[in-house]
Amino acid sequence: MKACGLVVEYNPFHYGHQYHLKQAKEKTNADCVIAVMSGNFLQRGEPAIMDKYSRAKAAILGGVDLVIELPYVYAVQYSDYFAKGAIDILYHSGVNSICFGSESGNINSFSDAYLLKKQHHDQYEAHVKTYLNEGYAYPDAATKAYQSIFGISSILDMSKPNNILGLSYVQAIKDSQYPIKPITIKRIQNNYHDTAITGNIASATSIRKEVLKNPSASETAAETMPATTLDILKSYKYEAGCWHDWELYFPFLKYRVETMTLTELQQIEGIIEGLEHRIARTASEASSFQEWMTALKTKRYTWTRLQRIFVHILTNKKKEENMLANNIGYMRVLAMNKTGQAYLNQQKKQTELPFITKINQIQHPFLQTEERAAKAFYSVLPGSKHRKFFLQEIKSPIIIK
Repeated sequence: MKACGLVVEYNPFHYGHQYHLKQAKEKTNADCVIAVMSGNFLQRGEPAIMDKYSRAKAAILGGVDLVIELPYVYAVQYSDYFAKGAIDILYHSGVNSICFGSESGNINSFSDAYLLKKQHHDQYEAHVKTYLNEGYAYPDAATKAYQSIFGISSILDMSKPNNILGLSYVQAIKDSQYPIKPITIKRIQNNYHDTAITGNIASATSIRKEVLKNPSASETAAETMPATTLDILKSYKYEAGCWHDWELYFPFLKYRVETMTLTELQQIEGIIEGLEHRIARTASEASSFQEWMTALKTKRYTWTRLQRIFVHILTNKKKEENMLANNIGYMRVLAMNKTGQAYLNQQKKQTELPFITKINQIQHPFLQTEERAAKAFYSVLPGSKHRKFFLQEIKSPIIIK
């Protein structure tokens, strides 16, 4: 079976994702589409609006055949680490190609940009260091370094978030010399950070904003997603009692920070240069997550960077764990349909890594972190619902016939 890979978050699955999925199938002529999906916490350092199993189910009902989890240690990271983890999993799962959305829509621009970056590696790294010393966060420093050397739009506009991720995917494939063909499709009708819904294909940001402000999920949001996604969203809200956003975690996060010593804070992944002092000081003054973030944000410490740090505080992810030094040791299946199940049965005989379905199925340091992340994510659920949802971690994956 010929397989195409996607790297996704589906927060939530909407018509833009459906368009991407359809285009991926048409351009690759794949028999099976495999999505590597972030778990309960996402790349920009946010809790997903609903848990990974609900999002995986929406993906299968939307047309994906097999959903594999991107481990937390890669999911809540900068684009290069995020991409490396996803591409490694897709390689071991046996895909022939990957398809990603981008503002560019031209795969040659990504290949050319990769070659230029490699050819001017020393100059590029020197520029990155200069911008870091000027106070820019790494993603901004890398973007400005690229623009300084090659021009803002000479080959690839690196101010656009999907272009940044796309180049990271191509880089991960080429650096590892994987026999995977990268394909891109142009993002249509909206921008990644758009906060308002203007049509039936809208950004996930605008959809979440609309859903969260309207307890019944408004008609405006309903027009942007398949009925199956809307049903899953409503069902999750009914069963869990909430949709997840950072404000729900604010009391837990504040408690964590106020009961940690400065030494303990300093050990959390992402905290450098005395940032623990600033976090501890502002914790006592903040009355909401939004207020806390506003007090903390600077040119060096961007909103996204701070959110990732806060996720690591919630999950007690420490620098000393150095998880990225470990190789991916498994592929964890969250959901599949009949096609995905047939592909899985075929691929099990060919891959060197095991496919697993439960958090306790094997011993691996990534899975220990996954357990902490799951407990942190479900901590905001009332009463016995916390345990009920956490038990999904040791049950069989979702299978849709």
